[in-house]
Order: sequence, then structure tokens, then C-alpha cells
Amino acid sequence: MTTVTEHTIRTVASTNELGRIREFVAGHARKFGFDESDINDIRLAVDEACTNIIKHAYKWRSDNEIAIHITEKADEILISIFDNGRPFDPKAYQLPSTQDQLEQKKRSGYGILLIRKLMDHVEYRNRSSYNEIRMSKKR
Repeated sequence: MTTVTEHTIRTVASTNELGRIREFVAGHARKFGFDESDINDIRLAVDEACTNIIKHAYKWRSDNEIAIHITEKADEILISIFDNGRPFDPKAYQLPSTQDQLEQKKRSGYGILLIRKLMDHVEYRNRSSYNEIRMSKKR
């Protein structure tokens, strides 16, 4: 029989809460047995996803909520991040041009690529009343 453990945190959609979110995720990844390198990858992926929600889905309005749900099962951690802001369409996403980024001195635009590189699986779900980004990493 496979043991499944679940944990959830809800917070306002504010960059002031990112430290608490990172520690919540890192703490559970550590208890689940990930090494520090993988913990850092998971923490960064969740930070990027939450920052994108705050910035793009909620347009910096901190009167909204983000929920992070962690499911630990067998040798995999599954992290779902929920919001009810503007939906993200992964099909419409285009990786920014490095040349444009350099010319405009921009440091943003690579979060989605980074999330996909750091995690084993990433998917976006847009429902009628909420959005979900699901990401997983095997131990």
C-alpha cells in the first residue's frame, strides 16, 4: 500500500509572502528526503510560479489568494498552486529573445522555462473558477 501525505498553505498574493511559501515547500521536500540541490530546484520553481501569479494573474493586487498543495507519494512530490486570477495560456507563451532582453536590459521572462527545467513535469489547468499549475519531481 502506498502512503500519501498531503499539506496545504493559503496566503495572500503578495511578494512579502514568498519567503513563507519557499520555506513551506522546502521544509516538506526536505522531510520527504530530497537532497539540498533538488530542494533548491523545487523552491525556485514554486517561487517563480507564485511570482508569475502575483505579477500576471493578479496584476500585483494583494487582496487575492494563492493556495499551495503538496502531495507526497511513493518517490514523487506533486505541488499544485491555485489562483483565481487571469488564466495563463501556455500555448501562447513565447520564449523572449535574448537579444531583445539584452537591448532592453530586462531580467525577466524566463520563469516558465526555468520551472520546466527544474521540475520533472509541469502542466497548467484553467478551470472555470480557478487556475492550477501542477509540477512534480521524483526523488
